[in-house]
Amino acid sequence: MAVNSPRLTAFLIILILAALSLFLTPFVQTPGRNNGYSPKQPIAFSHRLHAGMLKINCQYCHFTAERGPHAGFPAVATCLNCHRYVKGSNPYNRAQIQKLYYYAGLDANGQPDPHLKPQPIPWIRIHILPAFVRFDHSRHITKGVTCQTCHGPIQTMDQVTQYSSLAMGFCINCHRDVDAHGLHGRKVHASLDCAVCHY
Repeated sequence: MAVNSPRLTAFLIILILAALSLFLTPFVQTPGRNNGYSPKQPIAFSHRLHAGMLKINCQYCHFTAERGPHAGFPAVATCLNCHRYVKGSNPYNRAQIQKLYYYAGLDANGQPDPHLKPQPIPWIRIHILPAFVRFDHSRHITKGVTCQTCHGPIQTMDQVTQYSSLAMGFCINCHRDVDAHGLHGRKVHASLDCAVCHY
């Protein structure tokens, strides 16, 4: 005997949708919640070597981070400031530097190659926030927030991996923490107003 009740039908539909959402949630990665995302880049750039061992300041390559909302990717010319002279001591490093020369339109000796056209390195972005979120790197850097606060121990990574969830709760908890405890011994007021990040 079939029961023909609109309420029962609506209840069953809601129940099925809830079950589906519970089942599919672990398989869905929303922007900003890509913990562990670590795509292979066109050049195997090691932050462990550059930021860790060589202690190159993050803002040398990501120089727009302290001036604006986006950290951005370094231009090929920034890499060549060093790699015109540093060729790599082992075959693997030399091969990666040759890729850099290719994007710069240079031959194996670092000279302009008429057969190559300079082009930006097609880095794959790792840390992606939803379009309705506005995060300003400069506001955080000028207050003394370190890159590691959001990006984790980046100076130890050969291949960059998204370390933190970057979900809203991650940001809110950080703002609450610095409001309560300060930052580097200074009192900080990190806003909890929705319009600061969502406008």
